[in-house]
Amino acid sequence: MKNFGLIGASGYIAPKHMKAIKETNNQLVAGLDPYDGIGIMDSYFPQASFFTEFERFDRFVDKCRRQKKNKIEFMSIATPNYLHDAHIRFALRSEANAICEKPLVLNPHNLEQLKAIEKETGKKAFTILQLRHHPSIISLKQKISSELKRDPHKVYDIKLTYLTSRGKWYFISWKGDDAKSGGIASNIGVHFFDMLSWIFGEVVENTVHLKNPNTNAGNLKLKNANVNWFLSVNSNYLPKSALEQNQTTYRSISIEGNEIEFSDGFKDLHTRSYEEILNGNGFGLDDAFDSIKIVSEIRKIKPIGLKGNYHSFCDKVKDV
Repeated sequence: MKNFGLIGASGYIAPKHMKAIKETNNQLVAGLDPYDGIGIMDSYFPQASFFTEFERFDRFVDKCRRQKKNKIEFMSIATPNYLHDAHIRFALRSEANAICEKPLVLNPHNLEQLKAIEKETGKKAFTILQLRHHPSIISLKQKISSELKRDPHKVYDIKLTYLTSRGKWYFISWKGDDAKSGGIASNIGVHFFDMLSWIFGEVVENTVHLKNPNTNAGNLKLKNANVNWFLSVNSNYLPKSALEQNQTTYRSISIEGNEIEFSDGFKDLHTRSYEEILNGNGFGLDDAFDSIKIVSEIRKIKPIGLKGNYHSFCDKVKDV
């Protein structure tokens, strides 16, 4: 049984981490969050200590480390994106391995600095790349790998569309601040970009067609794929098929015109991620690099407008 800490314990994604810690037969020793509405802990670890101030949490973690009693061996991080880097550093320097939500960091250069701290401390930083554990995505990777062995130069045409409706609160929260979330591409798209580069290879060219606070779209040329992508939190762009079924989320990936079905199978992916990490097979800093580089570039690239080969959903957007 391993001892865990959890930073960002009151956040949206935190219960998945609590569930994963519980289902892998480990123990949550302490949680931290400035918001104290943390009744969810009663469902998983009612005896865990809880702090709303980092300084007191730091003191508790350090005390456990020095006394060897309940020493925290893994620190789970589910905080706002811009804090991930600092919290990973804290975990490593507290002699704990870090398990951090996506995106691991906002910029590639942060990864190099974390590598140095890993080397100094002997501890590791892992990230949650849940799509790599999805059964349908694993099958897709095996299929594509087999085809590329026969034709290494094949380039697939891919269309990625992901809409997940968010209300006005989203833009008032840290998620609506690009400096804190990294923007739409980082916040809701990074795991898709990771999955695509994992299967189809490194980036050759990165083009952005449109970028506004609620929508990003562009074209990503990978070694073996040409990807037209569209990401949005604006419900006005949902397709008719989703609206007819009262759905607020639409997720679609088509390859050569064939839809890849992966709507199901998401339920236990955090637990699966934890199992692999605890067995020594987790995804680390190098695994996160390509997707972090992609979203960091998207944040900085000036949109070219609706020119060339752009995603068809771009025509729905008025304020290009």
